[in-house]
Amino acid sequence: MAKRRRPAPKPQRPKFRINDNIRVPEIRLVGDNLNVISEAVGETIEPGIYDTQRAKKWAEQADLDLVEISPKAAPPVCSIIDYQKFLYKKKKREKELKSKTSKTELKEVRFGPNIDDHDFSFKLRHAKKFLEEGNKVKAYVHFKGRTIVFKDRGMLVLLRFIKELEDYGSADELPKMEGRRMLVMMSPKKVTGKKK
Repeated sequence: MAKRRRPAPKPQRPKFRINDNIRVPEIRLVGDNLNVISEAVGETIEPGIYDTQRAKKWAEQADLDLVEISPKAAPPVCSIIDYQKFLYKKKKREKELKSKTSKTELKEVRFGPNIDDHDFSFKLRHAKKFLEEGNKVKAYVHFKGRTIVFKDRGMLVLLRFIKELEDYGSADELPKMEGRRMLVMMSPKKVTGKKK
């Protein structure tokens, strides 16, 4: 039996147009290295609008790339830089930003309408821990079968839950019914503990 061939992966298009891929007649040249490029090409280059072919020639003479940074501007904004170094710095910046933003997870706490005090306090401790770690908490009362008639008890359980956690977080809105569940979302007030 003949083996099926996998299609070759499509080559990735570069995120930024560079050099000959920039096909507009003129561009706006910017950058804090223009004085260095001026020395390399023997002309005074200042930020401004230039003919694209002229800017490409300067980039070639300086052994750099003409990179389109903002294609939607009129005319597109370009800079004469080392493209690989530019991509490396951009990737590094994005990685730093990503590591600084903490990921918020959604944790769930489930109750029954006839929950006893011990179970309630046990689940409350977990919810406090989740909120301290900076996570959102989705608390809900699940009504099985005939327990749907105890909606008022479910509401009391969730209101007590909100009251007990007021130092750790706040409810996004009042408890509401969704199918056979009554739920409330809690957002942390401030992140006091570090996530593991």
